[in-house]
Amino acid sequence: MLTAGHYYTLQVTRLSDHGLYLGDEQGEEVLLPNCYVSKENRIGDPIDVFVYHDSEDRLIATTDRPLAAVGEVAYLKVVDKTIHGAFLDWGLKAKDLFLPNRNQQGRVEIGRSTVVYLYTDNVTGRVVATNFLNGFIHNLDLDLKPKQQVEIMIVAETPIGYRAVINNRHWGMLYHNQLFQPVAIGDRMKAYVRRITEERRVDLSLQQQGYDQVKQSADQLLALMQEAGGELPLCDGSSPEEIYALTRMSKKVFKRSMGYLMKRGLVVMNDRETRLKK
Repeated sequence: MLTAGHYYTLQVTRLSDHGLYLGDEQGEEVLLPNCYVSKENRIGDPIDVFVYHDSEDRLIATTDRPLAAVGEVAYLKVVDKTIHGAFLDWGLKAKDLFLPNRNQQGRVEIGRSTVVYLYTDNVTGRVVATNFLNGFIHNLDLDLKPKQQVEIMIVAETPIGYRAVINNRHWGMLYHNQLFQPVAIGDRMKAYVRRITEERRVDLSLQQQGYDQVKQSADQLLALMQEAGGELPLCDGSSPEEIYALTRMSKKVFKRSMGYLMKRGLVVMNDRETRLKK
């Protein structure tokens, strides 16, 4: 069954004056309007599409990719408000995303972005947004393990750090004292699970831990030196600010990674710079 808010690979089943009809294996069809149709499309061709409801409540397909689908968190700009709710730009030219009044938390203003989760309304079948993430994001059934690489989105700043949503499913925390690069609400990035507490709290890091982190950072330093002609104006005595500006690493990670390279005879360091060993 075709459901709004999801991606599908469908086959062209027939042509019409309004576009192409695409069908799934169960024989259900949806229209792909002419503005998304290519002259090369033929009956039987597979096409990757996103399905949503148009303004007349009909299921429609598009080859555009929205900023988020059902089951995902997003940081979307408010483009309009009515007495019933707000409308968000979710990356589809023909349709904005509805954020009902009942799903709003705090002040929602036109021109500002808000963190939302996308779900399918049980009554209308339409895709709607909500600011109340706790109904969908939780740590009850964690499927994570330490050192695992994950995808996160920053959703809030707290006095101790930034709260993040992990893989669109779980809560995690990036602590201020573990951050060595600027982050902001709405940022999406890769992160690593530092630890999982008995209370199911997930602590995150933007860098790999232990040996894996050292090796990855060492490879990055080698690449930086090669791009810079074989040297970097950094050494053990360089300030944390100088090191971060050139490498996006903390001084601790920089020193450990340079030590790794020097032990393997790949670089030499003096009191002014580090060079690739010839």
